[in-house]
Amino acid sequence: MDASLAVAVGVQKSGAVAVALLAATVLLARTPRIRALAMLGALVLTPVLLITQVYHTAQFAPARHHPALAVAIGAVAVVGLCGAGALLRRWPDAFPVAAVLALPFRIPIAVGGSTANLLVPLYLVVGAGVLAHLWPTLAAMRRGDPEVGDEDPDRPGRPLALALAAFVVLYGLQTLYSNDVTKAEDNLVFFYVPFALLFVLVRGHAWNRRTLIACFAVLVGLAVVFAGIGFVEYRTRTLLLNPKVIDANQFATYFRVNSLFFDPNIYGRFLALVMLLLTAVLIWTRRPRHAVAAIVLLAVLWGGLVLTFSQSSFAALLLGLAVLAALRWSVRLTLVAVVVAIAVGGGYAAVSGRSLHISLSSSSKANSTTNGRFDLIKGGVTLYGKRPIFGWGSGSFSRVYRRERSASSERATSASHTIPITVAAEQGIPGLVAYLAILVTAFLLLFRRVRGDPVRIALAALFAALVLHTMTYADFLEDPVTWAILGAAVALAARGSSTGDDAPPAAGEPVPVAAG
Repeated sequence: MDASLAVAVGVQKSGAVAVALLAATVLLARTPRIRALAMLGALVLTPVLLITQVYHTAQFAPARHHPALAVAIGAVAVVGLCGAGALLRRWPDAFPVAAVLALPFRIPIAVGGSTANLLVPLYLVVGAGVLAHLWPTLAAMRRGDPEVGDEDPDRPGRPLALALAAFVVLYGLQTLYSNDVTKAEDNLVFFYVPFALLFVLVRGHAWNRRTLIACFAVLVGLAVVFAGIGFVEYRTRTLLLNPKVIDANQFATYFRVNSLFFDPNIYGRFLALVMLLLTAVLIWTRRPRHAVAAIVLLAVLWGGLVLTFSQSSFAALLLGLAVLAALRWSVRLTLVAVVVAIAVGGGYAAVSGRSLHISLSSSSKANSTTNGRFDLIKGGVTLYGKRPIFGWGSGSFSRVYRRERSASSERATSASHTIPITVAAEQGIPGLVAYLAILVTAFLLLFRRVRGDPVRIALAALFAALVLHTMTYADFLEDPVTWAILGAAVALAARGSSTGDDAPPAAGEPVPVAAG
């Protein structure tokens, strides 16, 4: 048994490193052939790793006991995916719209003895998009056509791609000594690898005005539907998903809704991002009907956001609004307004802290004020202090936190709710350097020469809001929205126009934003 376990762990670690290297190759390859082979390898290896992980679990028992049926179902799935890829090959503009439509939907799946909320619809869309992307390259390889490079090494997104690839490879390598190899492999298989594929597909798409508008319309439509479901939940005092939130509402003085999301904060994040897009429409359009429509929709989504009681989402929304205001009107005036708002808010909190249940006078009160996040942050800093150079290994935060602080599984989450702290504890100094490299290259790309380009400004506001949200909650590279925003930003920066046309959008046009 010990030998079998050692072999299984060795396979997990080797597989994690392999898929990380494949994802990095996809991000950095300068020729279609190398990228196609890496994509194909990632598309095949990731499900193989998943199967090896869950093969001996009870959830996989039906497949073990009926292998012929399992193979038949797998064959049908592959045929269906190929069919979807053929459709996307014929109608390429359908891919970003389908990806945007699939972004929010998570399905609970039993994996390795626990239940994970996975982006299964998005995985299917990405898989079909990869097949559509591979077809012409593989056909050219079969004909023996000469290989031609398709990527300028000086393109705007090259530094960002290098930073993303470095982080993913480092994460894979630090799986080798991780205290939770299974968690690290899950993050690679379910998040980093498929999202790297999504980034490359979005980056390489030939964006046009019609596709941008379609993606924007899908996002707004989804947000309105989710807000409507949230209103029904609040009115009936019932939640559709997540027993933990349902239990918490039994003891809280307020009722939090999460719509079709598994967490009110993730639901709030989605609403906040869509509200930023609508705000961009409002402040740039000169058409009264567009402005009126944006105001009405903003009012609806604001009502939905309020019912989440997500402090991190409110903060993200405010930062995104500040970015929009600064780039639309004046950076100086926006900074003054922000300083005044912080001073007024801080003064009010200091005076009314007791009535607002805000107190930082002790660790216990600070922990209560931040809903337990103070302890997680303090614990993460302690873990980093014990292993500052290389950390405890990828995906290890929850397990090490429970062990070092004798915390129950309920108190220890998968992250510290502050992404830099999680990265520091798990990956040490190299991880922090890689994380900071992503932020620096991303912000340089997003804010370089964006004046007069409403779509790229909106993307910059979205990313800034998302980064702030991860500072107070979780899920940075584990969120496909991050990769989609960055991929769209690279594509639009490379084309020199946010519409893909020769001229920037007219001043009176609505502001559509893709894949965010």
